[in-house]
Amino acid sequence: LAAACARDITVTEVTFCNSISVAEHVVMMILGLVRNYIPSYKIAASGGWNIADCVSRSYDVEGMHIGTVAAGRIGLAVLKRMAPFDCHLHYCDRHRLSPEIEKEYNLIYHESAEDMVPHCDVVTINCPLHPETEHMFDDAMINKMKRGAYIVNTARGKICDRDAIAAALRNGQLAGYAGDVWFPQPPPKDHPWRSMPHEAMTPHISGTTLSAQARYAAGVREILENFFDGKPIRDEYLITQGGALAGVGAHSYSEGNATGGSEEAVKFKE
Repeated sequence: LAAACARDITVTEVTFCNSISVAEHVVMMILGLVRNYIPSYKIAASGGWNIADCVSRSYDVEGMHIGTVAAGRIGLAVLKRMAPFDCHLHYCDRHRLSPEIEKEYNLIYHESAEDMVPHCDVVTINCPLHPETEHMFDDAMINKMKRGAYIVNTARGKICDRDAIAAALRNGQLAGYAGDVWFPQPPPKDHPWRSMPHEAMTPHISGTTLSAQARYAAGVREILENFFDGKPIRDEYLITQGGALAGVGAHSYSEGNATGGSEEAVKFKE
């Protein structure tokens, strides 16, 4: 985005097109981690029947404290979907939600992620990557969390320090990490998140359901038609314009570059 602003390039996105798709993926990952689904599936698929091993790391999500870093269109959708599970719901966001929404879903607001994570059994990351969030979940932040907590990250891989995540899973500070995003993408074959224990990684598919693809195809068509017809692009689709953050981009991002190191993706080979 910094490069686009410097060159006066307009950047757009089809905002909201896959927000619910991602939110559903987050809920799936929370349940998958807490209920120890993937190891249990592997036991059954391999012909086994060791129920004791399956349930040795399995818990109910009911009564757990679930917190989201950011409560925008995805984060709030996650909170709404977790509410029926009778969880305690927490969030932090630089744009606080309305009192009506907080009351409706019994949300507990925290000024920062640092303030929130000590209270949570599960932390789901739903904020954009920018200089303020780059490597937010490093050793220091992870060690502020409850021992044995879980992280779900469908936002951006670089919000988490990859080595800190892998180390926390090995030493038990984290009980599980489910991620749909990596840094870089595609990740090298020896990326530690491919082999670390208690992981539930997917290859950035959360927002690419067939349902979502139909919505973002329609949005791309609208953006291009407006661009070529000289009509304004709606604010909720704008990220940068006129050499600066614009529209939803100005609401969600801060200035600066957080993409250093992307060149490592060239190491990936199919």
